[in-house]
Amino acid sequence: MTDKNGLHISARDRLLIAWQRSTELVRDYQAYKAETAEDETVSAKFGEYAHDEAVHAAELLDMLHKYDG
Repeated sequence: MTDKNGLHISARDRLLIAWQRSTELVRDYQAYKAETAEDETVSAKFGEYAHDEAVHAAELLDMLHKYDG
């Protein structure tokens, strides 16, 4: 893909960006879980989101390793 500035962004580049963002979301959701501990329902939901996003991050990392393999 070529962006509006004429730079080529490869599938690997997109995977790397997605993986980085996914790992940031894991950290954010973990922090939100801890910060909302007084409300078990909300805290548990953020815990679920952190887990789900960790699965996504692991899948993206696996795909990155295949590109580099």
